[in-house]
Amino acid sequence: MTAHHKRFVNVMALGNFFEIYELFLTSVLLSTLKNTFSLNGLTLSLFLASTVVGSFVGAVVVGRVADRIGRRGAYMITLSLYSAGTIACACAPNIWTLIACRFVIGIGLGGELPVTDSYLADILPPARRGYYAARAYTCAHVAVPVVGVLGLLLVDKAPLGVAGWRWMFAIGSLGALLTFFVRRGLPESPRWLETVGRSAEADRVTAVFEKAAEAEGWRPPPAPTKGEAIPPAVEKSLPVRALFRAPLARRTALMALLWALGPIGYYGFHNLATLALEAKGFDLGSSLTFMTLSLLGSPIGSYLSMHIVDRAERKWILCVALTAMAVIGLAYGYAQSPVMITALGFCFTVVTNIKTNATHIYQLEQFPTSLRTTANGWLFSLNRLSSAAAPFYLIPLFYGAGVGAVFIVGAAAILLAAIAVGFGVRTSGLSLENITTASRPEDAPTGLIPSPPTRATTRKP
Repeated sequence: MTAHHKRFVNVMALGNFFEIYELFLTSVLLSTLKNTFSLNGLTLSLFLASTVVGSFVGAVVVGRVADRIGRRGAYMITLSLYSAGTIACACAPNIWTLIACRFVIGIGLGGELPVTDSYLADILPPARRGYYAARAYTCAHVAVPVVGVLGLLLVDKAPLGVAGWRWMFAIGSLGALLTFFVRRGLPESPRWLETVGRSAEADRVTAVFEKAAEAEGWRPPPAPTKGEAIPPAVEKSLPVRALFRAPLARRTALMALLWALGPIGYYGFHNLATLALEAKGFDLGSSLTFMTLSLLGSPIGSYLSMHIVDRAERKWILCVALTAMAVIGLAYGYAQSPVMITALGFCFTVVTNIKTNATHIYQLEQFPTSLRTTANGWLFSLNRLSSAAAPFYLIPLFYGAGVGAVFIVGAAAILLAAIAVGFGVRTSGLSLENITTASRPEDAPTGLIPSPPTRATTRKP
């Protein structure tokens, strides 16, 4: 792991920052936009759904595009859509324009995450893949307090005669444009270049990484001896139907269950928490205070994940985090005292962010290069669909059967996801060649893993 790798991780983190910025922008501006455009039941629903639907489309379409034209090209597409849509939102004259622009933004956001995950998988070395991927996600969570502070400073004001909500959209657009220019310096993934037969370009990109390692005092691994097994020079390009055939079919099914069931568990907490607290007799001010204190666990959980994901097997980290979410969420649903509600809410948020980062890292390791972004995009789209569907059955359940029933259903869904992940493959510390070419990566021949580099005793000048 060199400074060259770290620079690209920081670029990924910058893009993720503005993705999180946009996701939380809606909740901060919703009340203001509702009053500004006189949103009623239909227009309010369309406004809230527009980004989710766009995100679903982006995850499905851009994910496949990234496996056809490359990671770097897909990045430019997602950032262009996001930037154009966000600046158009800042200038929107009416609600219908705003809804259309939010749909375009959603396409960019939906494609951004699968491409980011695939790029990180392609360039990060096995031993530190989890830590630096989690670091990219953790940096992005800084956007949550940034959006909150900007909301306090701008929402009810009109600097230079322009409404504060328009300024907040414009800031997001300028940030995306900055990311666009920074990402122009990203190299294409050498793994992807190999799969499409552009070996000379792949070698040029890899040579830059090798020179960066040598400049930091690392020696290259020894050449393989006669008869020693080495990785194939070119990873086989696979058709999309391979995702639904052995050995990938089981991985596709297990990850689909994880992405589809996850939102059922955390939707009840994050989206219905204020309603649940109101049903317990707390006023709105107290409910918002409890939620604010609980959300402080978001960056803390994400930071903790950095120091956990490479220390144990990823699938077991996921199983433990999911089980903890189920237990804590169920206890939160029945808690009555303010202290217990706040403490359990904080703990739930911490383990949720550990689970979220571990999920992304575990998934980016599951699939071969030629299908990695396609699979990531399709699976992420299930998360969008599940999130969009959750209110249509959880809210009626809440009003019909009460707070406890919502959290029981959520806990059951999360526990089922934990059981499914327990049947997944091992990935921690293994090369992508081992993970993607063997039904049981831990049983793959050790010769498929190249000899590691060694650190020189003296650094080169």
